[in-house]
Amino acid sequence: MSQAYDVTLTEEPIGGPLLNEPGLSMRDAQASRQYRSLWGNAWRQFKMHHLALAGLVTLVCITAACFIGTIFYPREIDDINFLMVDGSPSLHYPFGTDSLGQDILARILWGGRISLSVGLLSALVAISVGTMVGAMAGFYGGKVDGFLMRITDLFICLPQLPLLLLISFLYRDKAYQWADARFGNGNIGIFILIVGVIALLNWMSTARLVRAEFLRLKEKEFVEAARSIGAKRSTMMMRHILPNVFSQIIVAATLAVGAAIITESTLSFLGLGFPSDVPTWGRMLYEAKDFFQFYPHEALFPGLMIFLTVLSINYIGDGLRDALDPRKTR
Repeated sequence: MSQAYDVTLTEEPIGGPLLNEPGLSMRDAQASRQYRSLWGNAWRQFKMHHLALAGLVTLVCITAACFIGTIFYPREIDDINFLMVDGSPSLHYPFGTDSLGQDILARILWGGRISLSVGLLSALVAISVGTMVGAMAGFYGGKVDGFLMRITDLFICLPQLPLLLLISFLYRDKAYQWADARFGNGNIGIFILIVGVIALLNWMSTARLVRAEFLRLKEKEFVEAARSIGAKRSTMMMRHILPNVFSQIIVAATLAVGAAIITESTLSFLGLGFPSDVPTWGRMLYEAKDFFQFYPHEALFPGLMIFLTVLSINYIGDGLRDALDPRKTR
């Protein structure tokens, strides 16, 4: 003889305090959950990388100080005070003065704009060129791949620093005269020359990285599905493959910014960068090298800014690499 059982189906609260509220159904609770996107998950992973988060805060502070710090510290970079030549740090001059009595803090804040702009723009140009070359080489393959990779190998074999010094030495005055006649400011020509040369000599690693990813991804099932429904080659490149390579491009871009800042500082330190009236961090090191034994603070502060900026960018790149890697979950 069978027995009848009174079974009452209840929904187990599995979503936390939100689902335990009376009068809230399972469907409403699920609908009220916050949607997590790819970049939202990446930001959560990035925040767990403490060094990367500290690097981001440091870089934001340095950038804000360079671009808006002059509002709160309105001292001219070319004010000369012969009574305070090679002055030590004090309340009136927090970073001291240089050999001409100029305020080092004001020159660091103003010169940081140039150093950061050179790093960002040259990295942007290098990443764009490298992405275009690598995407075409990896997607089309064959003769296109061979031709583009031989050009990439040719640029890799070039001695970067001697070539950079040679181009700057030969064309710096011409670029200054051209920009002075065209824009009324010759420093714009030197800025364009330095950005172009640095970008010209730093796009190869990005091209090889993007090419390898395109060769791997173009054989995946989602690309075959797009090809089977008649998608154009440009559509498959830009809408299906390139977004999956974007995370690697972002990491390469962050590291390229740091490398570009180091290159510009090296060029200015060797006296072939911006002229003396443009106080970039590398130029300030070049001017302070002769007084380092007696007045080390003149080289310490611009060198410290280069060190903190590049270190912060490298930590940010490490954090982005871990955050955007789908194989690493916490």
